[in-house]
Amino acid sequence: MDAMDKAAGLSPDDALFAARRFRPEFVQGAEECRVSVLQPANDQGLAPNLRVALARRMAALNGDPVLMAEYDVQLAQLGPTEELLALAQGETDFNEPLATIVRHVDLITMTPKKAEAGHIALLAKAGLNNPQIVALSELIAFVNFQTRVAAGLRLMRST
Repeated sequence: MDAMDKAAGLSPDDALFAARRFRPEFVQGAEECRVSVLQPANDQGLAPNLRVALARRMAALNGDPVLMAEYDVQLAQLGPTEELLALAQGETDFNEPLATIVRHVDLITMTPKKAEAGHIALLAKAGLNNPQIVALSELIAFVNFQTRVAAGLRLMRST
């Protein structure tokens, strides 16, 4: 059972659980991606507790209480600061570079069509280097993918 199964509420005796295993490379790939964006071998200066706090924020923005709860558990295990707890809960008043990171995460999660190259430049101006910008982008992409796949699997399970 992987994190996607857990997020969708699937168990090994569910037909949908078995159906996901028809493409084991997708199941394995999604799990490897999750680990690589949340707990990378080299965090590029974006600590795991920041990554999980951002993931929890995105789960909330996507209205996914199951993933919010899962990320709350993970965040609690990482010894979050009060600032990261506030970030995870949706607060927006932060010092740089966190303020720019939060605005970017919110923008891409809520209105990705409004994203422009200038938004990446704002991340650089706030002090993020290219590997950090790539790592942040990967995290945003994965968590938003995860919320959509989990929602779709829940819908399929309920029919």
